[in-house]
Amino acid sequence: MVELIAERRKSIGHQVKSLRRNGQLPAVLYGADNESQPISVDTKSFGKVLKEAGESTLVELVVDGKKHNVLIHDVQVDPLTDLPIHADFLSVRMDKEIHAKIPLEFIGESPAVKGESGILVKVMHEIEISALPKDLPHSIYVPMEKLEHVNDRVVASDLSLPAGVRLLAESDDVIVLVEPPRSEEELKSTETSEVVAPVEVETEREAKLKAEAEAKAKAETEEE
Repeated sequence: MVELIAERRKSIGHQVKSLRRNGQLPAVLYGADNESQPISVDTKSFGKVLKEAGESTLVELVVDGKKHNVLIHDVQVDPLTDLPIHADFLSVRMDKEIHAKIPLEFIGESPAVKGESGILVKVMHEIEISALPKDLPHSIYVPMEKLEHVNDRVVASDLSLPAGVRLLAESDDVIVLVEPPRSEEELKSTETSEVVAPVEVETEREAKLKAEAEAKAKAETEEE
């Protein structure tokens, strides 16, 4: 299990900015039998743990010498730099099943894409499961070899789950499929749409930046 060192913090509200300037990431630990408590972790160490464990693998969080089995439950990022500015750690009981969304891992190439020029469409990138914390997988493999022909699909029931893991998604939920190759007319239509698309994308990005900035401000206000 990956270990991450943390310490209780007294800095709240606008004071957390000084934490970030000193290479510390403000965070909150809650869940299980723990009261919500403000903590801080080294930003670089957190980045390494997040990359290795993600949000679906147990992490041993050590707060002032006391060990907690946790999941990285939520990470707020700066909309401009994409760097983490706050994290939530969810403390879990090892004897109680939890629900979690596990990343799907698409490995290999579909025969339908390679041999029939089909278009691969990934409908889902994560799937919800239930398991004891010790049985949580880091990712779940998607059998791309099942996509032998155009219009073939992989559904949730096609996944091979590790022992102790129970699927919560519907068994017929589509994960990935192969569409027929596009005709010249469809390609021309797509090219025309792409000329207009950047304006819409830019508008959506502005809205996203505004929403994330408001969420950040709200979080810091609540900490006060």
